[in-house]
Amino acid sequence: MQKLSLDALAREHSERAAASGSGRSAETVFGGHERMLRQTILALRRGVELSEHENPGQATVLVLRGRVELIGSAASWTGRQGDLIVVPPERHRLVAHEDAVVLLTVAKLGQ
Repeated sequence: MQKLSLDALAREHSERAAASGSGRSAETVFGGHERMLRQTILALRRGVELSEHENPGQATVLVLRGRVELIGSAASWTGRQGDLIVVPPERHRLVAHEDAVVLLTVAKLGQ
């Protein structure tokens, strides 16, 4: 069994994002490309965006810090600390409206 502190990871990746030229930092904390389930902690500086991309399966975004907006083709959803956003099965992008840290959970379809 493994135990992780999401608070500690959020702090660490916030610092890494602040020091990074790209304004982001990410790490897979469970699973990976070879598994069906993958959980990734992702820190974004205010104003940083993950450009539009496909949803590779079923996915959620748990906001650990800050405020983000997930923008799909027909709607958008704003999430703040403690909010869980279900990612729609369509192309979408993620924008940080404040310095933010999220936990992205993806279960790939067809595995």
